Amino acid sequence: MNKKCYGLLALLLSTGVFAQQKDSLQLQKLDEVVVSDSKFELKRENSGKTVIKITAEELEQNQGRSVAEIINTKSGIEVNGSRSYAGQNISVFSRGGNNRQVLVLIDGIQVSDPSNVNAEYDLRLLNTNQIESIEILKGAASTLYGNSAATTVINITTKNAANDGVSMLVNSSMGTNQSQEEQEYDFTDFSNTITVSAKHNKLAVLASAGHQNMDGLSAAIGTEKDAYSRLDGNFKLGYQFSKRFNLTASAFYTKMKGDFDNGFPIEDADFSFTSEQSRFGLASTYDYDQGSIHFNFAFNQIDRAIASNFPTSYDSESIVLDVYNKYNFNDTFYTIVGLNVIDNATFFTEDESSTTIDPYVNAVYVSDFGLNLNIGARLNNHSEYGSNFIYNLNPSYVISTQNGYVKFLGSYSTSFIAPNLSQLFGPFGANPDLDPEENTTIEGGFEYKVSDVFRLSALYFDRTEAERIDYVTINPDTFESQYRNLENDINFNGVEVEVTAVLLPDVDLAANYTYTNAESGLGLRVPKSKINGTLGYTLKENTFLSLSYQYVSDRTDTDFSTFMPVNLEAFSILNFYAKHSLNKKVSFFAALDNLFNTEYTELFNYTTRGRNLKIGMNLRF
Repeated sequence: MNKKCYGLLALLLSTGVFAQQKDSLQLQKLDEVVVSDSKFELKRENSGKTVIKITAEELEQNQGRSVAEIINTKSGIEVNGSRSYAGQNISVFSRGGNNRQVLVLIDGIQVSDPSNVNAEYDLRLLNTNQIESIEILKGAASTLYGNSAATTVINITTKNAANDGVSMLVNSSMGTNQSQEEQEYDFTDFSNTITVSAKHNKLAVLASAGHQNMDGLSAAIGTEKDAYSRLDGNFKLGYQFSKRFNLTASAFYTKMKGDFDNGFPIEDADFSFTSEQSRFGLASTYDYDQGSIHFNFAFNQIDRAIASNFPTSYDSESIVLDVYNKYNFNDTFYTIVGLNVIDNATFFTEDESSTTIDPYVNAVYVSDFGLNLNIGARLNNHSEYGSNFIYNLNPSYVISTQNGYVKFLGSYSTSFIAPNLSQLFGPFGANPDLDPEENTTIEGGFEYKVSDVFRLSALYFDRTEAERIDYVTINPDTFESQYRNLENDINFNGVEVEVTAVLLPDVDLAANYTYTNAESGLGLRVPKSKINGTLGYTLKENTFLSLSYQYVSDRTDTDFSTFMPVNLEAFSILNFYAKHSLNKKVSFFAALDNLFNTEYTELFNYTTRGRNLKIGMNLRF
């Protein structure tokens, strides 16, 4: 470990001692509850997984930033492309894995793009102002969530009408969009979101619409400005038919448009893309004496078009059904029995589709003497490759202290990544005989918490990929390539450390460190070490200030003009944020990112954002 690592460790330990001394300064709060690791509302101390919770308060303290930018500050995650031109493709790396090993849930239901080569969900489609909270579940979670839940699950909950009566919220901002070399501070980034909600007796309605338009930054290093825009809206209608039964219908729409540049060779070009998403959902819950039945259904349609030297278009559809029964035998034993059905379809030269039908079970045991156990299994049944059995075993043990607890946790979990439609039937190197990738993850660690003033967690993970799907050359003379399952296993291991602390009554610290290692080398642009830290100060209850630091170690990229590896140097950036509330109805915020205008490279030959300013306001009626 280098000096930065030892320095961070010393900071964490000293912070813990200091925070304990300040215990009496912090008001008691309700115990934090996590959901994603079991689908039950469990106290954090009874959860055996690493769950990061981004609350509504934290989202409000990051206004003006995208979902990708906010997630990129959390341990174990690198969101590549989030520091570049807004239309840049987003890649989410976690624990050495890539996009196809990270699953995104929206309101508890899986979302993806079957036409995409990695079948991932595009985080650029999301409007932060329409999100209530985010839970990030680390490690293999395929027993509960199925395909792609191999390294991380990002569970996004959108806003609902929460209070009786009619209310309206307006979020508006404008900002600069400039590189390190161009510091003219012209406002070229404009965003607005309006949300109206109403609740009366058993009926709840919410409608929201937003847009973002920006210009001023070239995608590739060059002089041509590449524009980007997003238009989005959603509608939710909920009705509580009785004390036991409720139903919510929802509709979401997003359209993105953006310019981009030529990738081979790297140069300015008049290329563009559009991506249009329509999603409809139904969610209902029926409560009975010792349990509840949950029905979640979603229809998702994504149309993409690319205008370039090789114009293409893709149309994809997904139908997702997740039905499960939660039963509580008593206060210590909880069970889930469910069925998850997903049908993916897209058009290449003809319509292609695949279907999975997965029954699954999960059980949670919470003892009164400290032992907790989370176990589960799923039988994945795929229309192309057959069946695949996965399981997880996740024990933890809690020792209560005077003002908190010490928790030891471990897990052994398997997961799978199904070959997507592009790999099975797409226009380039399709192989209908592909098997699913199989991941095995071993975790072990501890968590130490002192009331609500200090929490320290450290976890070691070891993840092995088998049957990894890769695009390989099968004929060196003709350069013919095809998707194949690799014969050799690939191993990743690392450490994730997190700390949150109340240093003073109005001063909070949140920091994390991630170390990722691979036997055969990490993937492109994946850092071996990463540090995030945020110091927040609440001034007189109506003003919040924060200073955020991020360090990313050197990474390897590829110069696609020569196909030779290049080294991307390590960098550190500092961001400043301020929010002030005039009253309960009016507030203002300002964000100054990359405070010292640090020059660094996120993607080789592509533009990185320099110092940028964003200001905005919120109006509540």
